[in-house]
Amino acid sequence: MALLPILQYPDSRLHTVATPVQAVDARIRQLVRDMADTMYAAPGVGLAATQVDVHERVVVIDVSEDGNDLHVLINPEITWKSDEQQTYEEGCLSVPGVYDEVQRAARIHVKALNERGEPFEFDADGLLAVCVQHELDHLQGKVFVEYLSLLKQNRIRTRLRKQQREAQREAAGV
Repeated sequence: MALLPILQYPDSRLHTVATPVQAVDARIRQLVRDMADTMYAAPGVGLAATQVDVHERVVVIDVSEDGNDLHVLINPEITWKSDEQQTYEEGCLSVPGVYDEVQRAARIHVKALNERGEPFEFDADGLLAVCVQHELDHLQGKVFVEYLSLLKQNRIRTRLRKQQREAQREAAGV
């Protein structure tokens, strides 16, 4: 089990647009395993490769209550979004301790490759639809706080930078 370091907002690497996976090979399958381990340990319900500083289109998601329904999405694409919207309170492993409401499509249709490189498609609604849209935003270099007002974004950035400085001081024994 390898736990990967998760980039923290406002790290500029979170704004990198991920490139498509060229081949689903042993390296990608290991990345998927490591990302799943990292997501479960965090704990979280989704993780995009961008968040662990790998800029390829790979996402892992598990919105089940008991963490036994892992979705692996390689080169995912949302091919349809409903006009109907829903608002969910979102959080993010890259923005620890911050939660706010974001409006997204209520239903979506997704196509992707699985960890064997096989294409598949599915419809999603509820928390799964929110999570897929949130993680695919990461692949486009967008963090959920960017849906919030500039005032909220600045407050979050300031608070997180302060927390990071305090953590660095503690680690240095100052």
